[in-house]
Amino acid sequence: MSGLETRSKSTYIDGAWCDGESGETYTSWSPSTEQAVGTAQLSSPEQVDAAVASARAAFEGDAWRSYGPKGRARVVNRLADLLERNTEPLARLIADEVGTPIGAARGMQVGGPVEALRWYAEMAERGPRGGYSHALPLYDKPVLSTSLLRYEPAGVLAALPAYNYPINLLAWKLGGALASGCTTVVLPSPQGMQTTLRVFELIDELDLPPGVVNLVVGGPDVGKRLTGHPDVNLVSFTGSDAVGGQVMSQSALGSLSKAVLELGGKSPNIILPAADLDATVGPSILRFARNAGQGCAAWSRVLVPQDRLDEFCEKADAFIRTIAVGDPQEDATVVGPVISAEHRAKVEGMVADAVSAGATVAAGGGRPDLPTGHYLNPAILTGVDVDAPIAQTELFAPVAIALPYTDVDEAVRMANATSYGLAANVFGPLDEAMPVAERLRSGTVTINGGAGMRPDAPWGGPGRSGVGRELGEDGFAEFFEVKHIQWPLAGVTRPPGT
Repeated sequence: MSGLETRSKSTYIDGAWCDGESGETYTSWSPSTEQAVGTAQLSSPEQVDAAVASARAAFEGDAWRSYGPKGRARVVNRLADLLERNTEPLARLIADEVGTPIGAARGMQVGGPVEALRWYAEMAERGPRGGYSHALPLYDKPVLSTSLLRYEPAGVLAALPAYNYPINLLAWKLGGALASGCTTVVLPSPQGMQTTLRVFELIDELDLPPGVVNLVVGGPDVGKRLTGHPDVNLVSFTGSDAVGGQVMSQSALGSLSKAVLELGGKSPNIILPAADLDATVGPSILRFARNAGQGCAAWSRVLVPQDRLDEFCEKADAFIRTIAVGDPQEDATVVGPVISAEHRAKVEGMVADAVSAGATVAAGGGRPDLPTGHYLNPAILTGVDVDAPIAQTELFAPVAIALPYTDVDEAVRMANATSYGLAANVFGPLDEAMPVAERLRSGTVTINGGAGMRPDAPWGGPGRSGVGRELGEDGFAEFFEVKHIQWPLAGVTRPPGT
């Protein structure tokens, strides 16, 4: 089921592949070679209805419920095993379809999902907040009673992962659904469709009860049908804040379903006066340039002491010249292409507008001299106001701005001067960095670069970065509804409702 021929069986409903019935196709193009990765027939709105109906029947039926926590844990671990065994071909496919350099794709794009799924398998057995039920203390008004809180799966999940980390974001959503006992209809970004189709071929090997996991493919019309469907109980979407607002509206109008939205960021990276500047330059650039800047947590606003701004930019320019920008299939490549020619043109237009308004490209910039591909060299701009469009817009490109500050209080104010709040970083001695981290309005704050992305820590943030959390116990709890069961200890003692 691969190659450049049109794939007709691109829709997975009720445990079986079927032809997409919309009459339309979508071709995924490699952002590096500009050649077709694959073409698939798209699903029809009626197939969305069929997928949701299949998921509803599976959720309400006995087959999936009979798996129990241990059975669900085995399923999630088996999926992790399948991804792990297919690391190299999956990483190669992502390098081709998304443009992530192969060295990063193996770990970030496949290894990360495997780790997240292993954690979800543990959570399937442990349950949310440490258990599927909790007793409350005795209560004596008006009579002595006791209560039990039960955590039950929310129901049918509509999962919409973005293109930039197609397996990661799918694993976060699908792992939580499988671990909790939900059923799912997945709608991937068209730009990550071929990767998702391949993952579903692996999911098909799990031999799950029909309807537990379903796949539809398509554009905004399919997305609107799915997120606004009256039989969907939970929507999990990763993408832009503009589309996220529409998704929330559609889910509210459809079934008043809960929406978990991860919508990006414009993350600040504060370099404190006492930080070792030389040690900050490389990590600062790599964190806004990795995956060609197509990451919601890219440190795209670098706050530097005013008297060290020129020095930082000089060192940054020298470092950028050492970065290998090019073919994502090569192990030496550090920065691959952005997703499309249209996206590159949009980013270059915003940079040009900023320069016209007085900004300077102080480090890196431009395009590498390559015959094909939608490449951009990493770049840092200076002379940008904190409220300028390029300082407030998530670019999804390897472009950052450097903002000078006079004191730490100003740095914190500038860092918080954004409508996003997903991630932030502070470089400096721990005793100085910690108080700054505590003042930042952000869902995640790393100090001195942090470490790996922990599946047991929540991911998300305030403002236009979204609603709710993924990963961690907070993220796992999103897949559940809580039920309160109460009874008097002395038998029936009062009429119901009084």
